[in-house]
Amino acid sequence: MNVLIVEDEKSLAREIEKFLHSENFLCDLAFTGTEASEKIAINLYDFVLLDLGLPDYDGLDLITEARKMNSEASFIIITARGDVEDKVKGLDLGADDYIAKPFALIELLSRINAVARRKFRVNTNNISLGDFEMQLQSRKLMNNHHEVDLTKKEYDLLQYLALNRGKVLTRHQLYEHIWGNILDDQYDSNFIDVHIKNLRKKLNFHSPTPWLETVRGVGYRISSEEQD
Repeated sequence: MNVLIVEDEKSLAREIEKFLHSENFLCDLAFTGTEASEKIAINLYDFVLLDLGLPDYDGLDLITEARKMNSEASFIIITARGDVEDKVKGLDLGADDYIAKPFALIELLSRINAVARRKFRVNTNNISLGDFEMQLQSRKLMNNHHEVDLTKKEYDLLQYLALNRGKVLTRHQLYEHIWGNILDDQYDSNFIDVHIKNLRKKLNFHSPTPWLETVRGVGYRISSEEQD
């Protein structure tokens, strides 16, 4: 998933980035509110990790602004402020969670995963897809107790479609959320089609995949009919 880390303490921002990258997240950094605002205006993010005490912005104002430009992003406030009033204001403005410094990176990851489960309405750590089961914690795809051999990006692509089950995702959305932010002149929609073709081939070797649908001229979706 695509994450924007908004934190003016550069060493902490880079520590979070390194940790989340090791957990298979794509990360952008912004050290000021202005920089964060510019990134949010042109890129799609699944999560925004936001420090309230920015040098040029009040983080609470940035939440209001960002909600208008990136309405589907989830916001987790990261701040040294321990004041209850700040927590309440942040949550009222649409933040999904709040974590105070200092914190353990594993706790941050746990909160991100909890927000993701609520956001995508996933009640367990496993997702059923026909005869397959995605194990979100271990990042494995199983079929009749056998692991399906997927590349990291193939798994990420399938997981993102699974989390958005029933929703049509465009090729551009899939590219940006799985491979990172891109400029329009760099984008090649055929890149996604090739990966979906390879993914289907691997899945169909084990079991039919009528639930993985192509929406002609738009993109792809996983049918909601297999919903748990």
